[in-house]
Amino acid sequence: MPDALEVRDARPADAPALAALLAELGYPVAPEVVAARLAALTAAGDRALVAAETSGETTEATTPLGLVTVHVTPVLHRPTPVGRVTSLVVAERARGRGVGRALVAAAERLLAEKGCALVEVTSNRRRTDAHAFYERLGYAATSFRFGKPLGAEAPGTPAPSPGPAAP
Repeated sequence: MPDALEVRDARPADAPALAALLAELGYPVAPEVVAARLAALTAAGDRALVAAETSGETTEATTPLGLVTVHVTPVLHRPTPVGRVTSLVVAERARGRGVGRALVAAAERLLAEKGCALVEVTSNRRRTDAHAFYERLGYAATSFRFGKPLGAEAPGTPAPSPGPAAP
């Protein structure tokens, strides 16, 4: 168990650890790509937060144990912007220790500070453990999300499988 858990903004130096976390989530990406995406995300005004353990001997955080990314989306149909948790991952070795809960709580506080009155989370249908986690935190399934790829994926993202050959 960590002596203490610090939730802070992700830093460029975290890119290798974030790449490893994203790979655990099923999105393998090179650390340099993560660093570039992190820079673009923060330049757009969005945030990536990491949870890292600290020891009692130093206040410097060690390798991130988890990651959450949040986005603020202004919408026409609501009086306030909508906050979105677009990724959440906790290192397998740290699951069940409150890291995910701490990250979601920090994300919710941040989004509330940005004027959001609603937080949305998307989660792949196959991630049933994640669904149960979000429900324990008070989230409810409210809608379906549909997706459609447009053009080539961004660099560093694996290309989709071409599927079976046509007869």
